[in-house]
Amino acid sequence: MIGRPQDALAVVSVPRTLFMGSFPPRECGIATFTKDVVDSFDKAFHTSSEIIAIDEPGGEVRLYGPEVVARLQQNRRESYTDVAAMVNAHPAQMLNIQHEYGLFGGERGEWLVDLLQAVEKPVAITLHTVLPEPDENMLRVTRELCRYASMVVVLSETGRDLLARVYKVDPARVRVIHHGVPDVPFHSTDAAKASFGIGQRTVISTFGLINRGKGLEYAIEAMRAVVARHPEALYLILGETHPVVRRQEGESYRESLQQLVREYGLQNNVQLIDKYLDFDELVSYLEATDIYLTPYLNPTQIVSGTLAYAVGCGKAIVSTPYLYAEEVLANHRGFLCNFRDAKSIADIVNGLMDDPALRRATERRAYRFGRQMTWPHVAAEYGKLFADLAPQEMELVHSA
Repeated sequence: MIGRPQDALAVVSVPRTLFMGSFPPRECGIATFTKDVVDSFDKAFHTSSEIIAIDEPGGEVRLYGPEVVARLQQNRRESYTDVAAMVNAHPAQMLNIQHEYGLFGGERGEWLVDLLQAVEKPVAITLHTVLPEPDENMLRVTRELCRYASMVVVLSETGRDLLARVYKVDPARVRVIHHGVPDVPFHSTDAAKASFGIGQRTVISTFGLINRGKGLEYAIEAMRAVVARHPEALYLILGETHPVVRRQEGESYRESLQQLVREYGLQNNVQLIDKYLDFDELVSYLEATDIYLTPYLNPTQIVSGTLAYAVGCGKAIVSTPYLYAEEVLANHRGFLCNFRDAKSIADIVNGLMDDPALRRATERRAYRFGRQMTWPHVAAEYGKLFADLAPQEMELVHSA
């Protein structure tokens, strides 16, 4: 087993913080991320943080747990100043916002600027998307968000570079805090496979909310060549259709993928598991995975929670070369295939299946890199950030 390094510093006191983001039971990546950040933060610092949940149109009827103390209505501009007033009156010392452009109202989510201008406390905004070639409105809005925030957090070095180079944001006002990942031991897939009744099959997997940008049709096509060489291979596509996609087009994309599986005669080798996975289920499937695959189509994607989780669990990863994958899989921590290229995917997957020693070496490199991304480490980084913004509330002591 590969050991886990101890953090040099342990944070024992943090400022009281409000967190804003989409939040479960809403089903979206930011909702899951917000909950994971809050849970890990509260576990690390023995706090009970409170949430401002973001409601999309129609989300007003959603029922939240007691930790949600306010709700931002995305498409009602007055809600932004109402929430700002609530933040100012609340005993919390600061606010952390999980930001994605589609979560907020106005052109490119510009109504969030109203809130930032009105809040009288430190605000750390975590940007989950930073585009390398923004249109004029996105450039303007992003620069205003960064201007009015006390500190900007990005989830990759690529994000920090883009903010400095393209958006002209002072790098001193930007901090990189990696996407959190499970803090799990590095071990064999045998026990996890046994729990799913998979036996000794070689498992390839992709997980996350399904939409057309995932490129799953190319992965399924690639399985024809993989199965021809390795008939024991099993590809698991884990996750339900994204709720927004389902509202707009139903299950047409999933149905087209299922049709491909039938056309290619891969019913015994490709399974689409239509389920929103909770944390424990997700980790269990990853523990059973030999090769993790992200055949995504968007070259400018600067973060992927699914890819981060696979790195943290020490998987051999094959991915298209979007920005986040290029950064995280550098230095032989994974393999890059071509966009929209089933043959490229199949060649690399077959190469990994042909060479177990290469696969194991890649897994170890990924796992070692992922130790800086575990949720306890991420919680500590957020604690240090909040300490910088509200230093009178913080103590640091050396850990044993």
